[in-house]
Amino acid sequence: MTDAAANPRSTDSVESRLRDALERGDAVIGTVSPVLRHLLTSDDSGLFADAILARVRGMIADVARQLVDHMGGGEADHGALVGALMANPAFLTHLHALVLEWQLTERLQTGLALDPVLSPLLQALIASSDQTTAALAMKFLAAQARFGQAQRRMRLPLTELPGDLLHGALVAMRGIAGAEVEADARAAAAETAIRADYGESRSRLGLISRLVTGMGAGAVAALSIHHAGAAIFLTALGIASGHDRDLATLATSETQRTRLALALCAAGLKPSAIEEQLLALDPDAALPEGLDRLTPDRAAALLALAGQ
Repeated sequence: MTDAAANPRSTDSVESRLRDALERGDAVIGTVSPVLRHLLTSDDSGLFADAILARVRGMIADVARQLVDHMGGGEADHGALVGALMANPAFLTHLHALVLEWQLTERLQTGLALDPVLSPLLQALIASSDQTTAALAMKFLAAQARFGQAQRRMRLPLTELPGDLLHGALVAMRGIAGAEVEADARAAAAETAIRADYGESRSRLGLISRLVTGMGAGAVAALSIHHAGAAIFLTALGIASGHDRDLATLATSETQRTRLALALCAAGLKPSAIEEQLLALDPDAALPEGLDRLTPDRAAALLALAGQ
């Protein structure tokens, strides 16, 4: 008989503490988008490091510039588009998550000497005897290298946006074009051209998803951050735990350690493996008390209830 079965009250107490920790984490996550939007339109850096704000601002401006260039607009259109994109909470959350991912990638390079582009797992996938897997891994290698360059330059190609966010950006572009016939026609032509050039499965995030899902049961190797690297780890964590990838990325921040530990538990990792991932992020990290008493199903249930 397990300790949990022998002492259900103890298990209830553990789950209660974990739920409380998740609720505190949810409260922090709930402030991210509105606070970030406020700071982007002001000179107050507040809770966010200047580097984060600079990168998010840069990517918003770059996306707006690409849209304006496609429709042949001017500076007034660019300013209006920047404002429209900043007003989209999902858009801000995604850009914030990309910046956090790159910061994590850089920390792993500094702390664990992990190459920001070519992780040990990616090397193994490139060397796979399965030609489809090897070719896909090579495409991701190139995409990851481009991602690093884009982050350093504070840029984000339209082709790298998730489909729903690209759609939202295009709706914003059509909105600022107005009802004037010629301007609307230019915006419509720009939208057609952008959509024709877009393929979500060919984006960096699409390639990672295809790699991880193609690994089947072997995808557990992608849940080792020092083996998989940040990019593959975050996608694998999202898939295995049922999290949105952006939320999985936010879970690696200091205030979300309980969420990360529960997500890893829900993905099926044993406590020792979970602790290994936490220590890779923070040498002083410790497992949440009582996590070793939870089954993956219970961890998943707690995550599903969080925020409700």
